[in-house]
Amino acid sequence: MSNLVETEVKIYIPDRAAILARLEGAGAVLAAGRTYEHNVRYEDEGETLTPAGIVLRLRQDTRARLTYKAPLPDELSVRDGIKSRFEAEVTVVDFDTMDEILQRLGYHPFVVYEKYRTTYRLDEVEIALDEMPFGDFMEVEGPVHAIESALAALGLAGAPRFPESYMELFDRVKAALSLDVHDLSFANFEGVTVPPDAFYPLG
Repeated sequence: MSNLVETEVKIYIPDRAAILARLEGAGAVLAAGRTYEHNVRYEDEGETLTPAGIVLRLRQDTRARLTYKAPLPDELSVRDGIKSRFEAEVTVVDFDTMDEILQRLGYHPFVVYEKYRTTYRLDEVEIALDEMPFGDFMEVEGPVHAIESALAALGLAGAPRFPESYMELFDRVKAALSLDVHDLSFANFEGVTVPPDAFYPLG
């Protein structure tokens, strides 16, 4: 079961160059170069998945993958800004065919989101630098103790932590900036400046 649990934390990184320098200084190793991702999240007929914290996602980058994520019991889900949840993922041969299967099973595309991801390894953790349409974030994934060690090595132990998904942050940004857009795409954020405080709850 342990290999089906994703444990990670997000950190907002307004200065990408500084983070790259810190990664180099800490001895992080490049695992995958900058790669474009196209992600589709699906919903059932009653659109009950998202309210329940369930993610059914089809991703295309250098391969196509189907992912299912779901919450763990509350006492295990978020600690010190680090979030854990059930995650099962499989590689599929063809993105379009998998989309057809999902839709024939009664699921429909709910939202599309894009990003560019560059991946590093540092000791026991995987570090992803994500260029999102609304700004740059870093995801650190691995055992809790290793996440804390990596953040300390990068001088980010005290940085604000975001356990929320990118879709939850997207909803906050839309509310903060009164944006009437449905998909988290680069086209929808062209010319839009997103201040850091837009990622926090209103009020």
